[in-house]
Amino acid sequence: MDESDFEGTLVLEKMAEINKVDAFMEAIDSDDFGKAQALMKKAGVDPKTIAIVLRKMHEASGEH
Repeated sequence: MDESDFEGTLVLEKMAEINKVDAFMEAIDSDDFGKAQALMKKAGVDPKTIAIVLRKMHEASGEH
């Protein structure tokens, strides 16, 4: 997946499959990169998408 094709809902669908949407959103909100990454791995999100999500988290954390 290329960043221009990134669709966050696909990650959320993967989280829903393992019943971890709330935990994932909490990790995102608290800038818990390790937990977000672990949940994505557990849900079977591909490494390239994980990298995009973590990069977007990092970019967003600088906006607070």
